[in-house]
Amino acid sequence: MSTDTGETVLHRCDPARNMFRFYSVAIEPDLFGQFLAVRRWGRIGTSGRSLATACRSLQDAVDVIEHHALCKRRRGYVDRPAK
Repeated sequence: MSTDTGETVLHRCDPARNMFRFYSVAIEPDLFGQFLAVRRWGRIGTSGRSLATACRSLQDAVDVIEHHALCKRRRGYVDRPAK
């Protein structure tokens, strides 16, 4: 992912196992001048859960979300299909 603050959304669907999951990562600013690496996950069609990690710089936040996206891709998640 580049240094823009766009959201990356990954999906993992396996109808045989009734598995329809999403995982998204994004960078958001906070009120104190830091950046938040925000992760959201859950079943497709729900709001799911989220977790925000405070980072001191934009590059730190990019590194965090790239790491988490890479881990999910290794587990079978793929980029969201185009609509």
